[in-house]
Amino acid sequence: MLILDTHVFLWWMAGGQRLLPDSRDAISRPDAEGARLSGFRELDISFRHAEEAGALPLHHADPFDRMLVAQARTEGLTLVTADRNLAAYDVPILWA
Repeated sequence: MLILDTHVFLWWMAGGQRLLPDSRDAISRPDAEGARLSGFRELDISFRHAEEAGALPLHHADPFDRMLVAQARTEGLTLVTADRNLAAYDVPILWA
């Protein structure tokens, strides 16, 4: 399963042309219109996510991006992003 960085979600909703083919293919597997109909679901921030994010080294200055890393690690998800700064973290990444 995937977790999308905010810019990836916005690019996807704008038609996906800015995404690399591999990430576009991985995201497009559900065949429907709109976020909920496309198989996207919300992932609430839990205490476990917050604890993981707080324990991460400060390789990235954006706390929201560190939260995405924490959620991906905690939930066993692959992070889809174009943000090369996130490569410093031990998390599976699909480059957008």
